[in-house]
Amino acid sequence: MVDVWLPYGNAEVCLRVPTENFLRMIMPNEGKGVENPQEEVERSLKEPIGTKRLSEIVEPGDKISIVISGDEDPSFNLLVLKSILKELNEAGARNEDVDVIKGYNPLRMDGQKSSIESWTDEALKGVKILDHERKPENCLYVGETSFGTKVYLNRGFVESKIKIIAGLLEPHPYTGYSGGRDGVLPGVSSVETIQHNLSMVTHTKARPGLLEGNLVHEDMVEAARLVGVDFTLNVVRNSKQEIIKAFAGDLEGAFNRGVAFADELYKVPIDGRADAIFVSPGGFPFDMNLYESCKGINNVIEAVKKDGILVLVAECSLGYGDSDFYECMAKFRDLKRIENSLKKRFSSGGYVAYSLMRALEKVDVILVSTLPDYHAFEVFKLKTARTVNEALRYVFDAAKKNAKILAISHGNVTMPVLKQKE
Repeated sequence: MVDVWLPYGNAEVCLRVPTENFLRMIMPNEGKGVENPQEEVERSLKEPIGTKRLSEIVEPGDKISIVISGDEDPSFNLLVLKSILKELNEAGARNEDVDVIKGYNPLRMDGQKSSIESWTDEALKGVKILDHERKPENCLYVGETSFGTKVYLNRGFVESKIKIIAGLLEPHPYTGYSGGRDGVLPGVSSVETIQHNLSMVTHTKARPGLLEGNLVHEDMVEAARLVGVDFTLNVVRNSKQEIIKAFAGDLEGAFNRGVAFADELYKVPIDGRADAIFVSPGGFPFDMNLYESCKGINNVIEAVKKDGILVLVAECSLGYGDSDFYECMAKFRDLKRIENSLKKRFSSGGYVAYSLMRALEKVDVILVSTLPDYHAFEVFKLKTARTVNEALRYVFDAAKKNAKILAISHGNVTMPVLKQKE
């Protein structure tokens, strides 16, 4: 027997698999976080990729806009902003000339608010911290992409002399990776611009870790080129949310360098697909509710055979999470209908529901959680098991005793990739 420990809430659960059935445990190829995160971010600013340092670009009196994700941990955003402001101040820029814009995230859970409310740190004194308003009257037209997306962007951002984007670079369900260009679209775009871009999320190549041929990503890049971004900062973290490395500089150059690094961390080669996968999102907070837990399904679905079994090991201590996710799963009974709905009006809950329904067309999904069976089965169409070993017995009953099994400990940040197509 092989004892396989999987994160579950703030603890772990033990899956006991016969040795002959167990293929391997898949984990991200990540290292430890750097000892001094501030120093790593500042290093990247001093060694920009494909462009001059910010301190060489900015002149005193320049109007500056910095786009960040308002959804991130305030301590992370504070670290990033203090590093950028230090570089700007060295060039003679005043904090009073800096606007920090909290960019929009379409995957923000229903009812979730931006994490930045008010800061009293001395380094930010004089800086204006603003929420991006997506209404058309607050945006300016800058052009149209080859995909037909009319690009309307935050007025203050467009009118700034220096435009900076900063955020995390990590696997993303439909843009391939977050970071770089997403500070423009969707970050500071209008409702109309965002919706047109997101009408392509059901495209076959709108997948985690994939940029080439990904229409959503390519449209975002074109939108960012239209406005012209002067500098970007992309930060890569591990599953413990510790900073590993930062990439700063040219919008596309720094992003692409960061993606190459992230590919080595998050993508794990596998020899072939498994009959069944046991996947944990990574414990709390990744599995705090079903909405968050399902995000990793996109990452791992290609590693299981068609008509195989995916066992989602997620505590879901806070229930199902997003109300729109619940309503879409309850309302839509086939994939085409929810796909058409997303093209007309994107919603984060609708997209996660679409991803789950797409997975259910390929595999059986068994949920090991504290979620009531009624919600899991009747609304979300999931089979349930109280324990991982009960789920294993179901796997052997359905896929026979010779079923080959993969385990994935941090599904929300791990992407198994076939070495060659089967």
